[in-house]
Amino acid sequence: MSDERAASTRRVFLAGSVLAGGALAAAKSLKPGSSARAASRVVGANDRIAVGMIGVGGMGGAHLRAHVKQSETTKDIQVVAVSDIYAKRKEKARAVAKLATKDVHHDYRELLVRNDVDAVFIATPDHWHAQIAIDALAAGKDVYLQKPMTYTIEEARDVRDAAAKYGRILQVGVQGMSEPRTLKARELIEQGEIGELLWAQATAARNSLVGEWNYHVDEDATPDNLDWNRWLGSAPKRTFSPERYFRWRKYWDYSGGIATDLYYHSLGPMVFAMNAGFPTRVSASGGIYVQKDREVPDTYATLIEYPNFYISLSGSMANAAANKYHGPAYYGHKGTLTFEEDKVVVIPEVFEKHGKLETAKATKSYPVPPNPDAHRTHTDNFFSCVRTRQPAHLNPDLGYRIMAAIRLGVDAYREGKTKLFDPDSQKVTAYASKRPEYQGDGKNQPA
Repeated sequence: MSDERAASTRRVFLAGSVLAGGALAAAKSLKPGSSARAASRVVGANDRIAVGMIGVGGMGGAHLRAHVKQSETTKDIQVVAVSDIYAKRKEKARAVAKLATKDVHHDYRELLVRNDVDAVFIATPDHWHAQIAIDALAAGKDVYLQKPMTYTIEEARDVRDAAAKYGRILQVGVQGMSEPRTLKARELIEQGEIGELLWAQATAARNSLVGEWNYHVDEDATPDNLDWNRWLGSAPKRTFSPERYFRWRKYWDYSGGIATDLYYHSLGPMVFAMNAGFPTRVSASGGIYVQKDREVPDTYATLIEYPNFYISLSGSMANAAANKYHGPAYYGHKGTLTFEEDKVVVIPEVFEKHGKLETAKATKSYPVPPNPDAHRTHTDNFFSCVRTRQPAHLNPDLGYRIMAAIRLGVDAYREGKTKLFDPDSQKVTAYASKRPEYQGDGKNQPA
């Protein structure tokens, strides 16, 4: 992202996000009598949580269908409003949720000033995440925000700060964060089962003859039924393009490609399990090797360095085999932690001492509960937190740290240079952090 684009995006973002001071005045003018900040209802243990959906395309539409099914079975939530800028999607969502016309909004701010909405699900292109999330938080809504958390690092920090300022729950949509295996992995690492951490690896790989993210382009979409200028928002102005609207993950203006769509999923559980802070330096490589119809790479790798370990992420949208041969793994001085279905496995190291190999300990397997619906497990965690006011599994602080690493990788790839980050100032720096000197007790020093 260029400095000019970053500055422009942040100006637009800040100009529209100070809701308590008047950003919702625009929505107020749309609905006479609305207050600048909607009342925040205290949701009781037996109350239905009233949900508003902002963005009802692919992922948003899937959430909508799941929520409607949940409302009919467990009856603990209810979709009361939806918002989108494409008329066809709005009408489909209205029918799915059995809503009245008044409950379908073109401007998401109309939805946010409603007193009957407790929580919102945001499933829009990445470049809109921060703006809508902060508007929702300031309006007194709890927020389920699809990954990636935001488009830039600065926006992630602003969302984190807004959640704290307004005392709202925010969950970033990475289903692996609510996986029983992820929670068990952190427990075992904290207990020292694999010793001092060294590094971790994960991959995200897919393959498609038509190219990843080449979603169906709806021929019915026209400037008359799709609000193109509103959809662009802070992104560079362009002429109407159904290709960009339906296949936005292929373009830098709205997405970071593999990094933001898939690696946020991979990195989130690892940052949590390893209790990682902010990275100190991030590099990236890859390219457009097969799928030539895009700006983002079809094959991409990033190396994320922390003070005491690193995380390696790699994958391709043109070869899916890596998922089988390079699954997630954590490497420590005393062992390696990896996963089998419904199990966390710890494989002990075999040490060499004075020219002899010490007898290896037995591999340990730790069963965990099965998780047949990862999406439902993660949204259930969010709804539980709406009731209890406890932090969600992928809370704003954790989401910000993950976003910093992901975005640094995108920028490293685009600029062709390693990105350095100062965890104290939480800013990109031109100077490398000094590597920490050894300060141990001498027990592991050579004899």
